[in-house]
Amino acid sequence: MREEENKRSSQKSFFKKRWVFPAIYIASAAIILTGVLWYTNLTSSTKDNKATDIAQKKFNEPSVEVNKAMENFKMPVANSDTAVIEKKFYDFKASKEEQVAALVHYNNQYVPNTGIDITMKNGETFDVVAALSGTVTKVNEDATLGNVIEIEHEKGVVTQYSSVNDMKVKVGEQVKQGEVIAKAGQSLFNEKAGTHVHFEIRKDDVPVNPDNYFNKTLSALQEENTTPAADTTEKVTEDKANNQKIDDSTKTPDDQKIDDSTNTQDDQGTSSEEDGTPSDSSSDTNS
Repeated sequence: MREEENKRSSQKSFFKKRWVFPAIYIASAAIILTGVLWYTNLTSSTKDNKATDIAQKKFNEPSVEVNKAMENFKMPVANSDTAVIEKKFYDFKASKEEQVAALVHYNNQYVPNTGIDITMKNGETFDVVAALSGTVTKVNEDATLGNVIEIEHEKGVVTQYSSVNDMKVKVGEQVKQGEVIAKAGQSLFNEKAGTHVHFEIRKDDVPVNPDNYFNKTLSALQEENTTPAADTTEKVTEDKANNQKIDDSTKTPDDQKIDDSTNTQDDQGTSSEEDGTPSDSSSDTNS
């Protein structure tokens, strides 16, 4: 009994000391503050880990090509230094001589070239590459044009590659600029070009001069106001007449005299037939 009484009396005397309760309060505050700081650090570290995971997921996702409009048009060949433009684009703003040179003679008709025909200096076949990144929308076998590949880009812009063989792409495939899509071949439409690729750039289905856009961005073409040509047949007829004038100017005086005499004889024969009067040659025969 005495021992218990002594313990109680010692406890009472301990709590009667002035520094006991302040010490308890400080220790309790320290414990609470430590718990708050620990919880705060735990929460922030969890958020950081989540942010890192999200960032890693984004980086691990397949990269999506952006700013395609900033790509520059390239010639559809692997090595442009050895390439030759065999026939240029028929430009209605070009000179008469340039327009005549841009006509393709096919099936007894003169047809304006709606693209450019590219060959190699050595005349051999070569890899045809995508001039710009895009989606393949057409892969057609065509005996006249020599097979056709069409790649769609953005906002109505497409590039077309014909006179090709050994086609390596399919409709719906995504291709990158410079990726090999076929081999250069031949076509019935422009047999004189030999082994070549016929390359076109079209905006809203209107052909534009590819030579004007090489090393320029896709957005530069998208900003252009392209309209269909007025009357192709009329322009071609006019160019054929100009071509005839050029041919006539290159004839010698003797050749011109022969042509004039031939035309005169033809006119006389025609007029005699109309009048019902036999020509001189026929009268000599009868005599």
